[in-house]
Amino acid sequence: MALVGAKRWSSSDRSFWSCQNVRNLNIAVGNASKATHPHHPHPVDASGRKRQHEGTNLFLPGATVATLFMLGALHIRRMYEEKQIEEARRQGIEPSFVPDWKASFLQVLPLRFISRTWGTLTSMELPLWLRPHVYNSWARAFKANLDEASRPIEEYVSLRDFFTRSLKDGARPLDSSTSCLLSPTDGIVLQCGQVEGTGTMIEQVKGFSYSVSALLGTNPHVSPASVLEDEKTSHALVRSEAPAANSRETSASHLQVPRSPSELATKGFFYCVLYLGPGDYHRIHSPTDWDIFYRRHFYGRLFPVNERAVRTIRNLYVVNERVVLEGRWAQGFMAMAAVGATNVGSIELKFEPELKTNLPKLGLSLATMNSRTYVGNGHVVKAGEEVALFNLGSTVVLVFEAPSAHSEGESVHEISRPTAKNFRFTVENGQRIKMGQALGKW
Repeated sequence: MALVGAKRWSSSDRSFWSCQNVRNLNIAVGNASKATHPHHPHPVDASGRKRQHEGTNLFLPGATVATLFMLGALHIRRMYEEKQIEEARRQGIEPSFVPDWKASFLQVLPLRFISRTWGTLTSMELPLWLRPHVYNSWARAFKANLDEASRPIEEYVSLRDFFTRSLKDGARPLDSSTSCLLSPTDGIVLQCGQVEGTGTMIEQVKGFSYSVSALLGTNPHVSPASVLEDEKTSHALVRSEAPAANSRETSASHLQVPRSPSELATKGFFYCVLYLGPGDYHRIHSPTDWDIFYRRHFYGRLFPVNERAVRTIRNLYVVNERVVLEGRWAQGFMAMAAVGATNVGSIELKFEPELKTNLPKLGLSLATMNSRTYVGNGHVVKAGEEVALFNLGSTVVLVFEAPSAHSEGESVHEISRPTAKNFRFTVENGQRIKMGQALGKW
């Protein structure tokens, strides 16, 4: 019996020590795992109980999922819209203005708040391991060339940092011609032509035009209440905030200098509208050497500015928030308007970093404008110099004076060759262009 008991004890003892060995092995593996993959322990409250993670630890996965979902949805919508537009162009159909009930719905949405929220989300730091996946997905969806980025993509800590990335030196060579106007951005040429007629109108799309003076803010301004009216257009005077000590309200007339009738007869006003997509380079450069005398910031809506919105929303560029720069170049008047859009309310000026856009309205009317005068000789910029940036993509409108000697009714695209007396566009509506390429020559 003693022998049997001894055998039984030995068996139990072996079983006990086997369990202990397994337990010790598990502890060792666990410790090794913790050393290899360190993590922060759960915080402990006063009672000694573990608390759940709070704040960004729970929010980050949700933001990541939302970002990936948004990329997929935008890609699908973009593919569908591009297919529709390409099909229409193959059939020789020009885009025309067609009011849409969806555009009416946009008026009731808090687009400025949505855009500020989007700005907050895109400013969140992404985990290092996630950055290549998000940025490469974005590049595939919107055909962005990441090889041109000045830094490895892992170094862009947030989506906003990635959107506003700079390019490698030499990625955008400037046209070498001395008699040309450069494209200030990457993008698509939506409209270009000459401003003609007593109304000084720019064609937004076939069937609807908007006022140059309303866009630049030199005259009474189109009210946001008239965005979707079919028959009537109401007007509201542009009101100015209390200007800073070195600021005052201005108009194009301040830029005019005495010129002979013969000189005036050889000049005309031209315009070019460039759309920057989500995958484009988002920085804005100077189209020529010029002196910037005035800056105007118009509070306004933040409607989308894609091609569908251009076809369905009246006075789109006039009612959206925008920053207008105005000055003179070698050929006369020059103005450049950076127009904000949904999720792109933030417009930053390189030489005026204190300017803030897409701020809460704080009771201000959407027709409110503040302005600034750059004293002395103005702010001098050279061709190709960086001027501003968008946080995602939007629209730039150029309005400028240039040599013009073509007869009435003759298209600026139909002139056989540029001369000292005329300007012609070297691009067509719908054409994709890169910053630094020539928009037109004379």
